[in-house]
Amino acid sequence: MSPETMFVSFGDVILSSGINAEYGGDLRFGAVKHNKVGEEPSDVAYRITDDAEYSITIEEMQSGKWVPFQAKDVQMEFVRIDPFVRAFLVPDAAGVFKATFKVPDVYGVFQFKVNYDRTGYTHLYSTTQVSVRPFRHTEYERFIPSAYPYYASAFSMMGGLIVFSFIFLYHYRLLIHLPVPSG
Repeated sequence: MSPETMFVSFGDVILSSGINAEYGGDLRFGAVKHNKVGEEPSDVAYRITDDAEYSITIEEMQSGKWVPFQAKDVQMEFVRIDPFVRAFLVPDAAGVFKATFKVPDVYGVFQFKVNYDRTGYTHLYSTTQVSVRPFRHTEYERFIPSAYPYYASAFSMMGGLIVFSFIFLYHYRLLIHLPVPSG
């Protein structure tokens, strides 16, 4: 067999085996959405400890058509510098992968990242930047249950000041042993 024939037969094997993108393994994503649970997708900043939803549509090229991709190993990361949340995305029949999670109790600039790199498929990389803000001063609870000992100490100090003032103003002569005026 001549070298030219070997290269031609090798090329035929490669093209007929489905390795090129037109026969399978080519992935694309679209419709990246994120929102607070129960709300419509928007660009509003998240607040710490909010419940968030993330969804991404992934499709695969099969026989020249884009069909919904089905896999159980696609992960989403919620990253600031390091991942704070890493969750598997759950697919549905239409190729929409979803995850629901609680935003961490740390504020800053975060990214939703999907970095899917598997043998036999094209590399998918999607990133969306969002802000996470702390509570505003009007959004905190009015009375925090874990602070009840501090509230009690503050009120006991005020009560002690009132008792001390009453004794000092009206009974100071008894305290320093001076004669009490009669009359």
